[in-house]
Order: sequence, then C-alpha cells, then structure tokens
Amino acid sequence: MVKSSRDFQVFAKPTGPLCNLGCLYCYYLGKEHLYSNGESLRMPDDLLERYIIQHIEASLNQAIRFSWHGGEPTVLGLDYFRRIVELQRRHLPSGRRLINGIQTNGTLLNEEWCLFLASEGFGVGLSLDGPEEMHDRYRVTKKGEPTHRQAMRGYDLLRRHGVPCDILCVVHEQNVRHPLELYRFFRQMHASYLSFLPLVEPQPEAEGGVSERSVPAEAFGAFLCTVFDEWLSHDIGRMKVQIFEEAAATAFGRQHELCIFRPTCGDIPVIEHNGDFFSCDHFVDMEHRLGNIRETPLVELLESNAQRAFGNAKRAALPLYCRKCAVLNMCHGGCPKDRLITTPEGETGLNYLCAGYRRFFTHCLPFLTELADLWRRQSGERQAPAVPAGYTRDGVKTGRNDPCPCGSGRKYKKCCLGR
Repeated sequence: MVKSSRDFQVFAKPTGPLCNLGCLYCYYLGKEHLYSNGESLRMPDDLLERYIIQHIEASLNQAIRFSWHGGEPTVLGLDYFRRIVELQRRHLPSGRRLINGIQTNGTLLNEEWCLFLASEGFGVGLSLDGPEEMHDRYRVTKKGEPTHRQAMRGYDLLRRHGVPCDILCVVHEQNVRHPLELYRFFRQMHASYLSFLPLVEPQPEAEGGVSERSVPAEAFGAFLCTVFDEWLSHDIGRMKVQIFEEAAATAFGRQHELCIFRPTCGDIPVIEHNGDFFSCDHFVDMEHRLGNIRETPLVELLESNAQRAFGNAKRAALPLYCRKCAVLNMCHGGCPKDRLITTPEGETGLNYLCAGYRRFFTHCLPFLTELADLWRRQSGERQAPAVPAGYTRDGVKTGRNDPCPCGSGRKYKKCCLGR
C-alpha cells in the first residue's frame, strides 16, 4: 500500500460550492461555473467511499484527519454525514483512529446535528465576523438578509453540547477598524480558539489592485498589534489565536502549522464533489486541476510532479525584498494568492499584506523570543510549547498557588495549569 511521503490535509467538498448563504465576499460561490452542465453538486456514495478509502490508505499517521468543507457542507443533511462516519469505520484499519472536522456557517445546525457532532467527536470551525453589525455587513443570505442571529444560535447549540468550536473571522475593511470591540466580543462568547482571515480580493482595475471590501494592509497590521496587546493583558493561557500561535512557533523553533506561513505549500489540496483534485482551495481553476480520483489515486496526485511544482513555486518566486527581510521566517512571503504588488525596487510577487504582517511580527517577536528563551532556561528543554500557560506579559512564571493569570480569580493550579 503506497502512502504519501508527507503529512497532508485535504479540503473535501462533497457539495462543491453549493451554499445556503450568499456572502458577498465568498470566493467559492463563483466556482459553480466550473460545473454548469446541470450535474448534481453532491458527491455520490460510491465516490464518497472511494475517496475515504484512498484518504485512509494515503495517510501516514496513526490519527487520520478528514476536513469537510464547502460551500456549506451541512446542506447535504445529517444522514449524509452519518453515511460518512459509517464508511470511515468500515474501512479504518485496526489500531488507527479518525479525526473529523467540519467548516460551517452554523445557520443550519440544530439539536440533532449537535448531538451527532458531539457523539462522533467532530471538531467544528464556525464562520463568524464579530458582533451583529460587523458580521451582517457581508455574511448575508442569497436575498441579502442578515445571518448573525442564526450563526450565534448555532454557536450556542455547539457549546451546549460540548462540541469543540474554532471561530473563523474574516477581517475586512469595516471590522478591521474596531479591533478591541471585535476581539472583546469573542472573549465574551468564551471562544477558545480564534482565527483571523484577512480579506484580499484581487481587482486589477481598482486603485490598489484590490476591491473596496479588502482589508487595508497597514490597518490589518495595526489591528493585529492591538489585539495581541489585549490578549497578552487578559487572555494568554486562556484563549488561543491562530496567528499568535504561528508567530510563537518561529520563536520556539517549531514548524508552522498554517500553510500560508510555510516556506512551501501544496499540502492542502481540494477534492471536489465529482472527484476532481485541485492544488489548493484558492486555486480551483482548470490550470490547477491535476486529475480525478476516479482515474488517478489520491496518493499519486499528492505525490505528482505538478503538485510538487505548485508547492515549491512559493519559495522559488519569493522576491529578493522578502529574502532579506528580518521576519522572513515568520511569514515566508505569505499566501501566493495575495502576491499582488511590487517591491520598492519594482520586483513583482510581493504580498499585498506585507506591510501589515511586517508590522505585527516585528511588534510581537521581542516578547515571544524572550519568553521562549526564559522557558528553555527554566525547563532545560530545547523546544517549548507555543505560548506556554502560566507566564505573564513580563515573562514571570506563575506559581501553582498564585492567582491564575487568566483573571478568573482562582488559583493557577485549579484553573489554567495543565491546559
């Protein structure tokens, strides 16, 4: 049995771009034109089983991870996901385990869905752009109606049933101007994990080359710095923020988990509803369609020269301006889809968000480096966990019987110690 030579994560889209909402900034709704011949946007059972078998066979690790995306995967209905779990169990080799994740807008979740997700151990990514006014700016129904209340109802159901839930917040030109209001909203929700996704919509004919909805690069950097300082003051050890974890990874000598900050890419391809394999979620076009799993096994597509070349092109095309940058190891030029502008010397391929990322990484690096060095001295470890709990902004270790730095009022040993 041939396995992949490296870890991978597939964004499986069993319903393609089909969604019950019409979010104004969604880059995936437009992919329907690739399948405009009237075919069903639903992965048939035989193909679903083929994909699950091939994914399991290609996976390296004892834990086999599946990521269900869309569109909106919950439009397929709960019975479809019961079928997924049934097929996974049927083909799971002895001694290995499954990890399922699903990305959703949350509006179709109900008690039955959440009971299933909890009982089957699914992790959920929930798309939520902040308080009502910020969220409803662009996350609307196909009729332009607001969706915040439905999304929050879904979130409350997930929490009630104990389903692990990560928040994915798109940062756009409007909510980027209110960093503290936005972040404190998520704190009040008791969010445990938060990801910020900057909105960058290429629009060559527009001034600056992006749409008016796109987040301004400098504003995004200021946003991240403000949120980071707030997080340090109140939430370190209690809430995880993805980009802060990624920044810490570099200071602690660890590899990036987030693909956009890795030196190369290509480890997170897409399987469409009809079995088509694409190099990346942001490059679902005919140029980056490398085959179909009905004709070519998943592992061969993952290992193909074309997919390798796609991944290596990220590093090969890095401008000299980036190669000389003091925080290169923290971003590696960012996502190739955002390399839309030129360097001060006129070289193409600079990330649109460069100014923002540089400002943020420069801002947080001294603290994270000092913290990592302190941890290594005290623990004798060569590497440290990302942003270890129990340390304050000043790098002083919290004692077991000291008040917990999360601000709960309880002793550290009875609160965040060991989390």
